[in-house]
Amino acid sequence: MTFQIDGRSAALVLAFIAGLHVGMPALAQARPVEKFEPAESLEGNYLAAVVAGSARDLGAASIYLREAIKNDPQNSELLERGFVAFLADGAMNETFRAAEKLIQRDATNGLAQLALGVRALKQKNYAAARNQLQRGGRGRSADITATLLAAWAYSGSGETNRALETLDRLKGESTFDRFRDFHAGLILDIAGRRNDANRRLKAAYDAEKTNLRLVDLWARQQARSGDSEAALATLNDFEQRVRPNHPVVRDAIAKVSSKEPLQRIVGNTQQGAAEVLYGLASAGILQGDEATALLYLRFAVYLDPGHDLAVLTLADILERAKQTEDAVQVYRRMPENSPLRPVADIQIGLGLEQLGKTEEAVKHLEGIIAARPDDIDATSALGNIYRSRKRFEEAAATYDKAVAKLGTPGRSNWDLFYSRGIAYERTKKWPQAEADLRKALDLMPEALGRERALVLNYLGYSLVDQNLKLEEALGMLRRAVELRPRDGYIIDSLGWAHYRLGRYDEAVTELEKAMELRPSDPVINDHLGDVYWKTGRYLEARYQWNYARDLGPEPEDLARIQRKIEKGLEDPAPSANAAEPKKDGG
Repeated sequence: MTFQIDGRSAALVLAFIAGLHVGMPALAQARPVEKFEPAESLEGNYLAAVVAGSARDLGAASIYLREAIKNDPQNSELLERGFVAFLADGAMNETFRAAEKLIQRDATNGLAQLALGVRALKQKNYAAARNQLQRGGRGRSADITATLLAAWAYSGSGETNRALETLDRLKGESTFDRFRDFHAGLILDIAGRRNDANRRLKAAYDAEKTNLRLVDLWARQQARSGDSEAALATLNDFEQRVRPNHPVVRDAIAKVSSKEPLQRIVGNTQQGAAEVLYGLASAGILQGDEATALLYLRFAVYLDPGHDLAVLTLADILERAKQTEDAVQVYRRMPENSPLRPVADIQIGLGLEQLGKTEEAVKHLEGIIAARPDDIDATSALGNIYRSRKRFEEAAATYDKAVAKLGTPGRSNWDLFYSRGIAYERTKKWPQAEADLRKALDLMPEALGRERALVLNYLGYSLVDQNLKLEEALGMLRRAVELRPRDGYIIDSLGWAHYRLGRYDEAVTELEKAMELRPSDPVINDHLGDVYWKTGRYLEARYQWNYARDLGPEPEDLARIQRKIEKGLEDPAPSANAAEPKKDGG
């Protein structure tokens, strides 16, 4: 659902934005730009840019390519690489200069034409925008992007009927229908044709009632048309069926309930064009194309800096790509009056923590809590920072404050109890920890399968590690493995439960699977050594313990591993016929 990028530009996008998909390993760390020193030669700057690009460090790639282009301004390959890097890094003035030079050499460069079309829209030069967009290539993806943006260009010129005629060319797929009706409704609303706008916006909403943006805009349209009850019904339906407690929906419900008027989100051509690019970027993310989505979001924020969802989504992509410093900068651009500002504030604090600026992060979040004492999420985030730094006493105390603000816990609060349960467990407060972990399981929706597996694993493993309620723990861990069958840590927990029950053959099977998935984890290798010893495989056991020792285990684990290397396992083996495991009183 994204703009048609020619093959060469697509390759450059992949080269310079490699690994942006969720789950890819982190290759780049945050970097202070002022530390970059340009190389003395064209070759040095080029190679530095390639290395930075492959490591997903877009800012560094942009800086080095800028220097390389200065050294060889006629080099088309450098220019094209620079254009993509500038755009990915949000250096828009340099992006447009590079695009101008590129289309002088190759008028078919679709991404460059799109860039210049977006600039013309920003400058309200609507005829030029349509001209650039028409040159941007052909094909399914190019058609939807160019058509939607061209329609907004007609709207900007006051040619509403031409805009609608342009949109109505989008036919043949349900996705096309949604985009067509949605933007037709927005354009009609700006033109003052409210009844027609309502009809088209409702058609878009009816086609996809789970889309946050459609829900928000349709509810606003209902409220602005004087039907507050219908607006509340739309918002409450989303809350109940899709996602509870979303800040955008909560804000809208509060305003409608208090009879406060809801303003238009899209009130001019620039905001409409930004909405096009945000919507297509969101569709691209769902299809796994986060690289191109990043470029679209850069355009969207350029056109409408106040587009809060575009800002949030852009920062989220950068954050997941381990571009934490850039993500923090984008989060800081969140409009102060947006209902998403509290979310951005919290992410800034968590980003500072990821950058190793723990005290600055703590101070930032403490400032938020002082300004918004009832902000449970900010208090919980502060607890998360303490927990990540293994300051578990402080974490537990902070989580206590968050829980105290809850009132009646709801489904969305499961993670707070999970986090506090971990802090309690690490501070040896097991009864409280078990209660919180079970509370998290009670609260969380069944649909959160992967997250549920984490809670089941932590609770099940903790029980196993303390030799408590082993059969129940085994059932929890089996269910966790069903939910996350490729998670080495959870499979290790299941293997360790079998070990505690004296079922060594099953333990070997599971722990060997876990080691294949997580070969460099000291705990898994230590566990495998234990079960090898119990099955008489002494050489293999010492090999695993030696390997675990060399992988950097926790200090308390290291001393225990070293004793086993020297003396083997001294405790008698647990067995299925052994005395009943001790109880914890729960």
